[in-house]
Amino acid sequence: MSPPFGSTSTPLPSSSPPARTDDLTWFKTEVQPHETALRQFLRRRVIREADVDDVVQESFIKMLRARSLAPMRSAKAFLFTVARNTASNIFRKEKIFGPVPVDELPEWRVLDGEQDVLHAVNQSLQYELLGEAIASLPERCRRIFLLRVSDGLAYPEIASKLGVAESTVRTQMARALAKCARLLQEKLEKECR
Repeated sequence: MSPPFGSTSTPLPSSSPPARTDDLTWFKTEVQPHETALRQFLRRRVIREADVDDVVQESFIKMLRARSLAPMRSAKAFLFTVARNTASNIFRKEKIFGPVPVDELPEWRVLDGEQDVLHAVNQSLQYELLGEAIASLPERCRRIFLLRVSDGLAYPEIASKLGVAESTVRTQMARALAKCARLLQEKLEKECR
């Protein structure tokens, strides 16, 4: 018997409850055809590809569980709503707990025993302000900025990944830096008043 999912689809994890044949048929006809659109939807809102995979898989599991509880009028609408909420939950958890265990953080991110509390609080506020500035950037500008700064990709790599000209990447990066600097300056001036 062939697997219920095509080679490009996300399989359900073994931890999910065993699916009935009618659930698999429903999934293949009502949910799976929307996977590509869902991934595109999430890529526009999610930064890392691994997060997209996690959200898609979690959404599929939730869809199957929800179907067993009540009928759905629109599987597509429900799928996209579940995915959007799942992505929000992942980012909320990362904002609170951070995506990297403390022992894997670079040295500059770990609180040094010699640092005083005031310095640590100041640094934390700076990171928070920078996070707000980055979040306020337009989608494409933010994505280019994060691919460069967080992922360390070179301009040609970013251009290739996003399917845009390298000059566009350079322009968007310059705009991102200028806007972040301006927003940080405005915040600091406002706080100092």
